[in-house]
Amino acid sequence: MDPIATLIHEHDVILLVVAAARREAERLRSGGGVDKEKVEKIVDFVRTFADACHHGKEEDLLFTRLEERGFSREMGPVAVMLLEHEQGRNAIRQVVANLEQAAQGDRDAVSQVAAGLASWAELLEQHIYKENNILFPMAQQVLSARDIQELEEGFAKVERERFAGAHERYHAVACELAGQ
Repeated sequence: MDPIATLIHEHDVILLVVAAARREAERLRSGGGVDKEKVEKIVDFVRTFADACHHGKEEDLLFTRLEERGFSREMGPVAVMLLEHEQGRNAIRQVVANLEQAAQGDRDAVSQVAAGLASWAELLEQHIYKENNILFPMAQQVLSARDIQELEEGFAKVERERFAGAHERYHAVACELAGQ
């Protein structure tokens, strides 16, 4: 599959969890208690599928190739995407750092979990829009047929060697979190 199409498909799956994280943050802000198991599923999805697998392919393969084609990692769209990946990681760290106390009823910790989930959801929604509508069309303009083929092969290798079966499992988790 075309590597850009693969990333866009993964974005669709991630957006299911973005919606779930947003709903959970709103429920917590409305006074609900922490559903620790659900938050842990969100965190696991984000860390494994969205970050390690999806962002990993972007950072290690696509962005590296774009850099070879003249894009900068210090400024411009790739730099913004890298910064936003780190901001997303920080939001999830905030959730993890407060989850145990939040599950024990600490309202300040609950507030921090809600804020982290909401921050991640807002960031990722905007981030995905920028990648799908700005960065990826730019990439399609500069990537050669050989680049596309090599990215396809690189993505397949990552999937095979590091995340065998993860797509099916995390797609199911995303659907469960989305209530589908």
